[in-house]
Amino acid sequence: MNKKQYEETRRTMLDEAQSLINAGKTDEAEEKMKEITALDAEWDKIAQAQANFNALNNEPEPRNVFGATGNGVSFTGQAPQEENIYDSIEYRTALMNYVVRGTAIPDKFRNEAGPTKTGDIGAVISPVVVNRIIEKMESLGMILPLVTKTSYAPGASIPTSSVKPVATWVAEGGTSEKQKKTTGYIDIKGYKLRCAISMTLEAHVMSLKVFETVFVNNVADAMVKAKEQAFISGDGNGKPKGVLTETPAGNVEIAKGKSVTYKTLTDMEGELPLAYENGAVWNMTKKTFMSFLGMVDADGQPIARENYGLNGKPERTLLGRKVLCNDYMPNISETVESDTVVAFLYDWGNYMYNTNYAMTVKSYEDNDTEDQVTKAVEICDGKSIDNNGLVTLTKKAA
Repeated sequence: MNKKQYEETRRTMLDEAQSLINAGKTDEAEEKMKEITALDAEWDKIAQAQANFNALNNEPEPRNVFGATGNGVSFTGQAPQEENIYDSIEYRTALMNYVVRGTAIPDKFRNEAGPTKTGDIGAVISPVVVNRIIEKMESLGMILPLVTKTSYAPGASIPTSSVKPVATWVAEGGTSEKQKKTTGYIDIKGYKLRCAISMTLEAHVMSLKVFETVFVNNVADAMVKAKEQAFISGDGNGKPKGVLTETPAGNVEIAKGKSVTYKTLTDMEGELPLAYENGAVWNMTKKTFMSFLGMVDADGQPIARENYGLNGKPERTLLGRKVLCNDYMPNISETVESDTVVAFLYDWGNYMYNTNYAMTVKSYEDNDTEDQVTKAVEICDGKSIDNNGLVTLTKKAA
């Protein structure tokens, strides 16, 4: 019996079973359905036997388990993928010698035919080191892990919605007003983030592993501070635009000579729209937060708490909301020379940080000090894409 005969026989038996059911002969219909089940089982055996025969009848295809070059392993019959030359030990060693000793990168690692002059770049930081820098920055930063990360090309215009649609209840057969969704654009720039690195004299005798560890720590620490500073107060000229340069959805003021009270903080919470309160966090310096410790509500309950988590790091909350302490804002004080934002509520998921995580490094000699200076460069940009959840606390000068 072949497949066509099986299908025709099964179709005939199904029609017969349906006719018996229509005639009210349920017992006979049950017997016919058992015959169909037996037919299916018989066909499964035939199909399995045919598949086994086909497998035996075809000669196995030989595989080169050593790969196309004789030194790689490929169990799929495909040649192994070529290693990224910038991830090779040879290049990483050359990068270490370039940074530490000023030894030029070998020509085979340079793109002499490219439009960019090799002298302008110096050397590309190997992907394995860049990945370690990114991991280190994520662990060091308080704000950086929370922002939305993108990798658009510099010069692109990214559309963003400034008004969210609203659902409407309607009667059966009714309709709702069509809502226009206002769309704006964010222009992506390519700003250079540069950090200078100094390697001590002992670096001349360090191993590759130690060099990369020191290099990663130096670059990550410097770049995190520069990025997070820009995310908060950057003016957008040659650097990302900070959230405090945007127009907030709400603002609470502290008069000259007055201190923050319980009502001041509850007014801040009141200014925060309900739709944005899930991801919003308090942002202020540690000294500002510590000034709130001991403050109580009308029932005598403390509104600021500092606990220690399982990892030993302090966990700070204010009115039950998480607090991110930073060193990039002024501390709160009774008098200020000009109107100053001392704290703000914001969901950092509404801040877009754009970069391709491609980093380069260049060494040069400082003519004034004759010191060998190494700088790492990354192209990036950042901007708040939704300010509706931004609420600021401003200390007034007058």
